[in-house]
Amino acid sequence: QVQLVESGGGSVQAGGSLRLSCAASGYTYNRYYCMAWFRQAAGKEREGVAFSDSVGSTRYADSVKGRFTISKDNAKANLYLQMNSLEPEDTAMYYCAAKPCLRSDYNYWGQGTQVTVSS
Repeated sequence: QVQLVESGGGSVQAGGSLRLSCAASGYTYNRYYCMAWFRQAAGKEREGVAFSDSVGSTRYADSVKGRFTISKDNAKANLYLQMNSLEPEDTAMYYCAAKPCLRSDYNYWGQGTQVTVSS
């Protein structure tokens, strides 16, 4: 099993920044897992925000390109999401997710951390 624990959420005004962290642990976790950040706003479906593959290649949802940066610290088994120029539309519960890269769906999820952006 793999355990993922997010932290770093909070309330911020529009234009501000937050940095989310995700600590991964568990005997089956390895640094070559694909990892991602998802978010789910109230009344909306969950959406993928930022993705990092086993060799560090990244991709982003169009809505966050140029504002969010995903990064990994393999030595600490941590995943990060630096969020700048936050907008009220970024308000959501943010989830860290992981999977063996050959798998199609993410099978490990954290409990989520709330991000609230006020105008």
